[in-house]
Amino acid sequence: MGDRLTAMASTLINADPADIWAVITDPDQLGQAFFGAKVETDLRVGSPVTYRGEWQGRHFEDKGEIVEVDQNRVLQFTHFSPLSGQPDIPENYHTVTFELSPREDGTELVITQTNAASQEERKHSEANWAKVLDSIKQAAEG
Repeated sequence: MGDRLTAMASTLINADPADIWAVITDPDQLGQAFFGAKVETDLRVGSPVTYRGEWQGRHFEDKGEIVEVDQNRVLQFTHFSPLSGQPDIPENYHTVTFELSPREDGTELVITQTNAASQEERKHSEANWAKVLDSIKQAAEG
């Protein structure tokens, strides 16, 4: 197995934390950012979160649980994808954290994802999170 790796992506968004929070906590907008997935959750700590959709022609149904909700600051949840080919056990879940930090010229949004299985997976995740950030940025600045 080796050491598990953390993927990270960040961007500066020309919007208030509340505007960005509205995007990342709206299942429809978050789903669009998540490559068109249908996201279902009530955003309460301990509640399940599911993501359904198509990825590269394959249907997927990913799942996780809400870990932390600190309005306009932190949204954290676990995530597991059966498409990973890994067994559905806690050691194979990622923890994804959205952190919002006010800056002079907007809000910095940092996304981290723990537990990448390899450098290749970490790089792949970072590229995907960069796309998610772009979608969130467009929606929040929109």
